[in-house]
Amino acid sequence: MPRMSKKRKLEWQLFLNHRNRMTYNSLCRKCVHGCKQSFRAVVMDCPRYYSKRAKRNHK
Repeated sequence: MPRMSKKRKLEWQLFLNHRNRMTYNSLCRKCVHGCKQSFRAVVMDCPRYYSKRAKRNHK
Protein backbone atom coordinates (compact mmCIF):
# COMPACT_ATOMS: atom_id res chain seq x y z
CA MET A 1 0.00 0.00 0.00
CA PRO A 2 1.52 3.36 -0.97
CA ARG A 3 2.29 5.92 1.69
CA MET A 4 0.12 8.96 2.16
CA SER A 5 1.55 12.37 1.45
CA LYS A 6 1.67 14.96 4.24
CA LYS A 7 -1.00 17.03 2.54
CA ARG A 8 -3.36 14.05 2.24
CA LYS A 9 -2.69 13.02 5.86
CA LEU A 10 -3.66 16.48 7.10
CA GLU A 11 -6.75 16.46 4.91
CA TRP A 12 -7.97 13.06 6.14
CA GLN A 13 -6.69 13.33 9.73
CA LEU A 14 -10.18 12.91 11.23
CA PHE A 15 -10.59 9.52 9.50
CA LEU A 16 -7.15 8.03 10.28
CA ASN A 17 -6.80 5.59 13.16
CA HIS A 18 -3.63 4.87 15.16
CA ARG A 19 -2.28 2.74 12.28
CA ASN A 20 -2.87 5.56 9.74
CA ARG A 21 -5.68 3.69 8.03
CA MET A 22 -8.97 5.19 6.88
CA THR A 23 -11.69 4.21 9.37
CA TYR A 24 -15.38 5.03 9.17
CA ASN A 25 -18.18 4.94 11.73
CA SER A 26 -19.72 1.50 12.32
CA LEU A 27 -23.08 2.69 10.91
CA CYS A 28 -21.39 4.05 7.79
CA ARG A 29 -19.10 1.10 7.12
CA LYS A 30 -21.57 -0.90 5.03
CA CYS A 31 -23.48 2.08 3.68
CA VAL A 32 -23.46 2.53 -0.10
CA HIS A 33 -23.83 6.31 0.03
CA GLY A 34 -20.89 8.71 -0.13
CA CYS A 35 -21.75 10.61 3.05
CA LYS A 36 -19.50 8.50 5.30
CA GLN A 37 -18.57 9.86 8.73
CA SER A 38 -15.46 9.41 10.84
CA PHE A 39 -15.18 6.81 13.58
CA ARG A 40 -14.48 9.72 15.93
CA ALA A 41 -17.85 11.37 15.25
CA VAL A 42 -21.01 10.52 17.15
CA VAL A 43 -23.80 10.00 14.65
CA MET A 44 -26.97 11.70 15.90
CA ASP A 45 -29.05 11.45 12.75
CA CYS A 46 -28.34 10.16 9.29
CA PRO A 47 -31.13 10.84 6.76
CA ARG A 48 -30.09 7.86 4.63
CA TYR A 49 -29.83 5.29 7.45
CA TYR A 50 -32.84 3.06 8.01
CA SER A 51 -32.78 0.68 10.94
CA LYS A 52 -34.32 -2.75 10.51
CA ARG A 53 -36.23 -2.17 13.75
CA ALA A 54 -37.61 1.23 12.73
CA LYS A 55 -41.29 1.46 11.92
CA ARG A 56 -41.77 2.52 8.33
CA ASN A 57 -44.71 4.46 7.00
CA HIS A 58 -46.43 2.47 4.28
CA LYS A 59 -48.35 4.56 1.75
